Amino acid sequence: MTTFTVNGTARTVDLPGDTPLLWVLRDELKLTGTKFGCGIAQCGACTVMLDGQTRRACVTPLDTLEGADVRTIEGLDTPEADAVKAAWTAIDVPQCGWCQSGQVVSAAALLYEIPDPTDADIDAAMAGNVCRCAAYVRIRQAIKDAAQSLKA
Repeated sequence: MTTFTVNGTARTVDLPGDTPLLWVLRDELKLTGTKFGCGIAQCGACTVMLDGQTRRACVTPLDTLEGADVRTIEGLDTPEADAVKAAWTAIDVPQCGWCQSGQVVSAAALLYEIPDPTDADIDAAMAGNVCRCAAYVRIRQAIKDAAQSLKA
């Protein structure tokens, strides 16, 4: 049994310790906002916040989560996340949308750490998030717009 917090709620899960967090979230807890993309931590579709840091849920084993705090896209409610979500909508970032939850989590984490990111900061923070639709120009603009809105 592993007990950890997900989106502010304590959860106890009785699964093998090597079960990836992604499958715990999606199959056990029915939180389907976090997506499966590659299964090897290369695409970023499964990005969540784990104890305040971005983490790929597809390669994070359950037995490393005892007492941890996990935030998924469904529970991401910081001012930075709200600003990112609003900017994403305002300039219509998503195309297919598959990568968007991971993109939004990573962008919100970036703005929390660096409130006024440069292009290099954005590139570094978002490098692990792949968008097959190649919406990178809009993603960068949305992050800049979100940063501006947080200054207001």
